Amino acid sequence: MVIVGRPNTGKSTLLNTLVGQKISITSRKPQTTRQHLLGINNTADAQILYIDTPGVQSAPGDAMNRHMNREALNTLADVDVVVFVIEALCWTSMDEVVISHLSGLDNPTIILAINKIDKTANKADLFPFIAQMKNKLAFAEIIPICARVKKDVDRLQQAIINYLPHRAPEYPRDQITNRSSRYLAAEFIREKLMEHMGDEIPYKLAVTIDRFNEEGKNIHIDATIWVEKEGQKKIIIGKDGAMLKRTGQLARREMQQLFGQKVCLKTWVKVRKKWTNDETALRRLILE
Repeated sequence: MVIVGRPNTGKSTLLNTLVGQKISITSRKPQTTRQHLLGINNTADAQILYIDTPGVQSAPGDAMNRHMNREALNTLADVDVVVFVIEALCWTSMDEVVISHLSGLDNPTIILAINKIDKTANKADLFPFIAQMKNKLAFAEIIPICARVKKDVDRLQQAIINYLPHRAPEYPRDQITNRSSRYLAAEFIREKLMEHMGDEIPYKLAVTIDRFNEEGKNIHIDATIWVEKEGQKKIIIGKDGAMLKRTGQLARREMQQLFGQKVCLKTWVKVRKKWTNDETALRRLILE
């Protein structure tokens, strides 16, 4: 089952809610998700595999944007169920781009999830909006939700289960993702940086893990934060290293909650010019 949509509709928040644990980073800034991420939810009678994807963009420019579009659209091949996430009362040209890709698929079940209904002051306004959406595509179901507060997410999950084929479980019941702990550690660091930076820098940063060692009850992690300019490096470090220390503390707390162990984190900041438009650097920094 694949979750798709334009940037910033709440796809990653929905994945975390469906899985019941935070594995995908979230941010108010678009283009937070760069690679697809598998989340695994085991209920009493089913194992559901959810794939979170980067937001589909109408005009991807540099190498990283093109990569994110490929990541999102390639997951649609041979899929059983698609959940198309949009924002309540907000239909954009980028939503049209997404639906144009969905309309060309070979017979998957497509469920429309109208997210962020908590921001709708007058809930009656949803009815004409839903009616409008029914004319866009032959959706199997249209379900208004609020992923952030888990409103009607159980209903969405049951609908997904109803349309999924019956197969033997693919993963152990205690596994929640197919991504490595190194990958998740890098993402949590990037999330905290995004939360505390301005609008431009988050898009221009990447995080790689140089060391991830479990020693007794502790995990020792060395990470490098990559940016494109010296000025960006200075902002991330902050005065007397305060910003870097603060974001490191926040990332470490989330890692400890996920891994269930004490985390000792060390971070460095380095510059690699124009890495977001360099295919070789892209493979090294976000695809490794």
